[in-house]
Order: sequence, then structure tokens, then C-alpha cells
Amino acid sequence: MANKLMSAAQAVAQIKDGMTVGIGGWGPRRKPMALVRELLRSPVKDLTVVAYGGADVGMLCAADKVKKLIFAFVTLDFIPLEPYFRQARQSGALEVMEIDEGHFLLGLKAAAMRVPFIPTRIGLGTDVLKHSPGLKLVPSPYDKKQWVAMPALHLDVALLHVDRADARGVCQVKGPDLYMDDLFARAARSTFVSCDELVESSYFAQGEEARYVPWERAETTGVVHLPCGAHPSSCAPLYGFDTKHFKEYAASAKEEGGWANYFDRYVQCSQEQYLERVGGPEAIAKLPLPVF
Repeated sequence: MANKLMSAAQAVAQIKDGMTVGIGGWGPRRKPMALVRELLRSPVKDLTVVAYGGADVGMLCAADKVKKLIFAFVTLDFIPLEPYFRQARQSGALEVMEIDEGHFLLGLKAAAMRVPFIPTRIGLGTDVLKHSPGLKLVPSPYDKKQWVAMPALHLDVALLHVDRADARGVCQVKGPDLYMDDLFARAARSTFVSCDELVESSYFAQGEEARYVPWERAETTGVVHLPCGAHPSSCAPLYGFDTKHFKEYAASAKEEGGWANYFDRYVQCSQEQYLERVGGPEAIAKLPLPVF
């Protein structure tokens, strides 16, 4: 069996200027933040980012890595608008395709199914069509009614975080919500996954462990072992999101030189140094899980 283990630097080295990068997770939940920090340290620019966004999107905007953003929302939940995304959006620094959460799902599904679009009634009679010119209406061949055609969201690369994985690329998520990570994996040409725990393949033969494997290992290009790699976002049931850290991050957006200071302390360092600066793995493991 192929050994897909690699470092974060090796995974991010596959991302080139101008690529379309999908980032899994949801707002402040199960984001591949350690991989995002590796991407922030890289020279890559002019990305099209596709995400149900959180601090991943905000940080990439703050670092001027994003040319275009395809999104349904960008939020930290208890902080409704992600602060650095807000600055980029309000300044007009981004090309955007702002769509409904349902459109987003269908776009990923179309790419995963290798079809150019999926027809839907989502958005009919709303201003989403006016503000998203990439959405078109198509007639049904069966009843002649008009339907919204959500185009496929093809990804060059997907970055995801999971609870555990093996060297072959088998990934497991035991949290209460998979979000759309399985669709991100199938919609991308290459999928790089960080995991909290690296396990032997025999682990998935125990009990019902294989029931929590959401996509085929063939969809996984590379596996990066990064304990607490979703922090400051959550990775239920292992740890919740770090409210204190998110407040510090959001406050930096209002300070002179705030992003540079945040970057120097929390990004321009190794994962081990980062974990030490945010309190260590034991403190992260005690973060309360978000309530759905």
C-alpha cells in the first residue's frame, strides 16, 4: 500500500500561484489551521479560496493571498463577521462569488460527480441571482420551468482536518457533523489531510471504526500528522474552539500593526512552538466542545 505521509511543508509545496483551494470545516469548526498557517508562511499568492469560511479565510485575506473568494459565509460564530475578511470585503480587495449554503453544497457535489452543474430551486425569486452573475437559469426538459444552475466548484487542492488517519490515507471523523468535507475531498484533484492522531491501519478493523470513514482513501493525496492541528478551531469530540484565542485574534484587527504582531507570534513559528504559545495540548484538550 502507498505511504502517503508527508510534512505540512511538503503538502503546501503542491499549491501554486493562482490555484483554486478548497478549505474544509465550517466557521470555527474543524478547520485545517496548521496547514493554513503553513500556507501563510509560503510565497503562494493569487489564490481562489472556496470555503464555508472562518479564521482560515480571514488570515489568508490579511496576508494578501486571496484573489477571489467563493463563500457562503465567513464567521467565527460568536464573532459574527470574521474581522480580517470584513476588512478585505469592505475595501473591495476581493473578487467574490457569494452564494447560499445550499448552492455551495451543490457546487461541490457537481464537481465530485464530474458534471458541469446541478439544477436547483434554491435562489429563485431572490437577489442571489442579481449579486452572483456566475449563476444562470436553465429550462427543464420535462416541465419547461426555469431552474438555477449551480456550476461545479472544481478544486485544484482541498485542505482538510480529521480526527485520525493512517498512512494509506484512510481518514476518520467522529464529530457530530461531517460538514462538506467528503465533498471537498471528491471535488479536488489533490486532497491533503492533517490529523490529530496517526493510527495503524488495523485500527479501522476494530468494532465499528470503519463506519466513521467518510471518503475513500484513494481521494486522499497526502496525510500530515499534526496533533491539535485544527486549533484555534474545534475538532469535536477531541477539543472545542478556543474562545480566548479568537478574541485575541479579532482584537488584533483593530490594532495598529495587529496582523503583523499576530503573524510574528502565532504563524511565524513551528507547530510545536505554536502549541506552546497557546497553552499546550493538555489545555487544548480541555476546551469545551461547541453546542450545536
